[in-house]
Amino acid sequence: MSTLKESRWRSGLLLPVFIPAVAVITLLVLGTLANPELAGEFFSATLAKITEDFGWFYMLAVALFLMFIVVIAVSKWGRIKLGPDHAEPEYSFLSWFAMLFSAGYGIALLFFGVSEPVLHYASPPQGAALTVDAAKQAMQISYFHWGFHIWAIYGLVGLVLAYFSFRHGLPLSMRSTLYPLIGEKIHGPAGHAVDTFAILGTMFGIATTLGLSVIQINTGLNYLWEDIPVNNIVQIVVIFVITLMAIASVVAGLDKGIKRLSILNMSLVMFLLLFVFFAGPTVHILETFLQNTGSYLNYIVERTFNLQAYSRSDWIGNWTLFIFGWTIAWAPFVGLFIAKISRGRTIRQFVVGVMLVPTIFTFFWFAVFGDTALHMIMVEGYESLIGEVQNNQAIALFKLYENLPLTSMLSFVTVILIMTFFVTSSDSGSLVIDSLASGGNSNTPVWQRVFWASSEGVVAAVLLLAGGLSALQTAAITSALPFAIIMLIAAVGLWRALVIEGHQYSSLRSHTQMHRRGVHAGANYWKTRLAGLVDFPGVTQVETFIRETGKECLDEVCTELTSQKWQAEVITEDDPVRVILHVDKNEIDFTYEIRIRAYARPDFAVAKKGKKETDEYYRAEVFLRQGGQSYDIYGFEKADIINDVLNQFENYLHFIHHSPGSLPWDLAQHDDDLSEEQKDEDSNADNTKS
Repeated sequence: MSTLKESRWRSGLLLPVFIPAVAVITLLVLGTLANPELAGEFFSATLAKITEDFGWFYMLAVALFLMFIVVIAVSKWGRIKLGPDHAEPEYSFLSWFAMLFSAGYGIALLFFGVSEPVLHYASPPQGAALTVDAAKQAMQISYFHWGFHIWAIYGLVGLVLAYFSFRHGLPLSMRSTLYPLIGEKIHGPAGHAVDTFAILGTMFGIATTLGLSVIQINTGLNYLWEDIPVNNIVQIVVIFVITLMAIASVVAGLDKGIKRLSILNMSLVMFLLLFVFFAGPTVHILETFLQNTGSYLNYIVERTFNLQAYSRSDWIGNWTLFIFGWTIAWAPFVGLFIAKISRGRTIRQFVVGVMLVPTIFTFFWFAVFGDTALHMIMVEGYESLIGEVQNNQAIALFKLYENLPLTSMLSFVTVILIMTFFVTSSDSGSLVIDSLASGGNSNTPVWQRVFWASSEGVVAAVLLLAGGLSALQTAAITSALPFAIIMLIAAVGLWRALVIEGHQYSSLRSHTQMHRRGVHAGANYWKTRLAGLVDFPGVTQVETFIRETGKECLDEVCTELTSQKWQAEVITEDDPVRVILHVDKNEIDFTYEIRIRAYARPDFAVAKKGKKETDEYYRAEVFLRQGGQSYDIYGFEKADIINDVLNQFENYLHFIHHSPGSLPWDLAQHDDDLSEEQKDEDSNADNTKS
């Protein structure tokens, strides 16, 4: 018991990352407190310079992110799992979508869902304001800002991290994205610097967004109860209360904390969405949803590369570049969190889930709230909404409710929803920052996560008092420039790794194999085969087969390989029962494993006379380095088992010989670096799957 308690408090911090990150955060906070006006001027000037000189790079980079991730998903590589081939998703699709949506930009939809369409309608980048064309343009721009491009940024970072971490055992940390470039140096100063940068961007990005949320919460409380003023004191109290809620969620952990809050978020979101949909102009919403989606798809290429080069204005910097830059700065946080909850999904499932589903939902959200607001202004004469939104964006959603029934109830639910989104953002952000500060280790003591959750609340509160939110928001956008370069490098590394893995798959599948079973059988082999088809052995039979027959066969192959000057060994493990032949080859090691797996007994299975059958039967399945092969060798003769081992070994040699050039790095060497906890996790998942 004492050992367990010690593990809960033993630090997993990586000091070369933790100390610089905390030092910079402290200095920036103190500097902002000391002279917020000077800090604001400096950051604003920097942002203006980057927008003017590097706006083209932001737009090009985001376009490349989108094209790359779509091509990867529709290609043959889309079938590759983010983990071993036999891995299964840890969360249901609904829970997974709720968590990635809550951590992504749920707060942004509540804040911009009404305000952005109204502001674009009142002041469009092109053409006359307050017209039908302005309304169409307002919705198309809103779709563009919060559509595929946003999720391509998040998805690329999440995909790279999930692939290298779960497929090849690298740390679940931003440093792993640079492995194709610097190799093992990711564990040195360069890797520490990347993770430190990711922590800073995440910390100030979260603090900025949480400050934005607190302003909207305070506005909502004032709207519901006029006695509650809109000032810093109320906002600091709100931050304190919600930070305590975030700490409680952090202590509860990913499954109990973030997962439950995320599902609550989605329930409240669906309630508000459906209520406004049916209470508002329902038919008009459906019509505009379809029309605006078509317009978005029709003009997506033009808007992606539109920099207003011939009509210089501040609009694109204040809107498009701001949103894309902010998203890139947030990508370490959201991408790492998405990766953390996506183990076991294929690349295609990941991309479709991360991009298509949230984007369609977002389009419908803007159709419901944005088009309802425009309908109220243009058809119902609610023109005062424009002035209200221009004066205070935070009140836009609450003013919309004034023209709907149950105004007070909707406003109250919205305030609660903003608070729960606040908690999930802080909670998931704390887990991500803690993982980055611990070298990618997710099994860290609770006090570290509490420290980061508290720090986010303190930073947000201090910045509110100092008036430095906008300055540090600008700093987060500015930091997106170098990180966009890192993302492009990571995409190239992922592409190279997938090329090699795809070649391996094709090589192993196309290379001629002998039959796995029956090569050495006599004329009556078919009777043995028939008996195997209708036999459903129990756990004791299969364990005995693996420990005795399986191990004996692998021992013989190992002995012969050793005599041929190959480095080979046989490993036996008991939980689950398995025997492994491991051949050490400097490029990619070869492993052939016979592992017990449980399955539900089929209804047609006939019970043996005098025996009471259980609900499960067991198989002795073959696992290779890339995962389970889904075939059973229980009952094989020794000669057939050895033949199967040699077939797989021949395929392995064929791949090594015909691989396209030398490998850029040893993808396999990290398989052995997986934590014992993760190996046990895989084993338990394998044994319980039916």
